[in-house]
Amino acid sequence: GREPKKHQFWFDINKAVSDVQALSDRYGLEVDPKAVVYSLPVGIQQRVEVLKALFRGAEILILDEPTAVLTPQEVEGLFSAIRALRQQGKSVIFISHKLKEVCAICDRITVLKRGKVVGTVAKNETSPDELAKMMVGREVLTTLEKEKPAPGKIVLQVEGLRAFNDRKLLALKDVAFGVHEFEILGIAGVEGNGQTELVEVLTGIRKLEAGKICLNGKPITNFSAHERIENGLSNVPEDRQKKGLILDFSVSENLILGRHDRPPFATTWFRLNLENISDFAEKLIQEYSIKTPNRDTFVRNLSGGTQQRVVVAREFSGEPEFIIASQPTRGLDVGATEYVRRKLLEMRDKGCAVLLISADLDEILALSDIIAVIYEGRIVAVRECSKTNEFELGLLMTGGKND
Repeated sequence: GREPKKHQFWFDINKAVSDVQALSDRYGLEVDPKAVVYSLPVGIQQRVEVLKALFRGAEILILDEPTAVLTPQEVEGLFSAIRALRQQGKSVIFISHKLKEVCAICDRITVLKRGKVVGTVAKNETSPDELAKMMVGREVLTTLEKEKPAPGKIVLQVEGLRAFNDRKLLALKDVAFGVHEFEILGIAGVEGNGQTELVEVLTGIRKLEAGKICLNGKPITNFSAHERIENGLSNVPEDRQKKGLILDFSVSENLILGRHDRPPFATTWFRLNLENISDFAEKLIQEYSIKTPNRDTFVRNLSGGTQQRVVVAREFSGEPEFIIASQPTRGLDVGATEYVRRKLLEMRDKGCAVLLISADLDEILALSDIIAVIYEGRIVAVRECSKTNEFELGLLMTGGKND
């Protein structure tokens, strides 16, 4: 809406390029003014958004979860730009759930809880643990301690997986890996590099063009989604409301999804055993601390964290042998995040094989025993968690090589 023009009607491309270049140089937001936006990495696209706001004369910038899909290197680049903006007199509102980043870049920090201000503190007067306590109202451990048990037998083995995405482009390119008992394998990668398609292929809801999937040595490549569940696969999906819950079903009904057609929840004539369902729901509500008025409450009326507890309770209570956890803490507060992460570690320690897919690199490093990096549909590196760091992973996630 602010395009420079010449002769009143014609777009002045040369003036636009020079103006954007000048703005880019002034604030340290390096971009190629002539590049096509869709071809740029996510981090550069974000710089374009900031430059667009500055070009329009903005004095206040609101950045809402700006680092959600950025690598550590891209985060540092964004922070350098924010510091330059501050030095130029701009005001920046930085909204984030990543407490370490808030403490790193902000001067003052305001904590909101249920739409109300809990308090405002100066950066040098607080810490991530203190902020977490303000957000939840109790002590929260932002760093989990975990001991790595010895891995057992291979539970999931995949070889040569190839699959197309919804745009008919090849999204998985000869993906191969294995997950053992007592092990969490984390998949690290910038979103959109094949993670969603990988989960859908493993759960049986996306067609596999080539490759082989084995669960406990049994080929399940041609199994339906329901057959995979019956063979010990559980899935915590990335979108709990669209793929993990039926919002207009009760808590009880959601807790038995996938097992509603067999004993003890159904008779041989497929009639529901309401007494067993009620007892099972009450047990899980207590065991997983599901905050609900009662078991008959529609899950639509629960908070995001409580909805995720319903999903986790259902998936973990079926004694699974292999768990897929895709973005398991997305949209959760620090208290709910801590709970879900602890449950994942508990399931690993019970002998489950866990595949963790997360856009949060801190989460990958906190929970994983082994980390596989996915880039453009390929597994480009595999690292032991104790022998890597966020900067090496960030480089690999963007196609770079660590020499």
